[in-house]
Amino acid sequence: MRSRNWTIGITGLSALLVLGMVIYRTAFGKSVGLGEMVTLGAIMMLFMSTVTWGTKANQDHVREDEELGRKITEQSSKLGYFLLTFFILIAVAIDHWMHEEPSLLLLSLLGLSMVILPFLEWIQMRKYRLSE
Repeated sequence: MRSRNWTIGITGLSALLVLGMVIYRTAFGKSVGLGEMVTLGAIMMLFMSTVTWGTKANQDHVREDEELGRKITEQSSKLGYFLLTFFILIAVAIDHWMHEEPSLLLLSLLGLSMVILPFLEWIQMRKYRLSE
């Protein structure tokens, strides 16, 4: 429990520092690059994972490797997929509104996001069908 609290504190503080740096750079007109955004995303992923899941030593939280943990991961992954597809659709609409012709890269990303879930489900179904 003690190491979990330390991890939560360190990752939370790190996320706040990186977020503060991004806000500072944006407020003063400096560019925010890929490195800052990837760092912020990675730290936030670690922070949220630490807050969400328990460990074998800590029995008061759901563990990721338990059945309930796998169900939570499955449901949140699917919801995250649909939300990401929706946000890409919004980005395409905004890009089309601003430039009167949407970006080919955004359109390609939207198409890929719409096809990837059914394609992966098809692959998983074939794997189970072949194993029977």
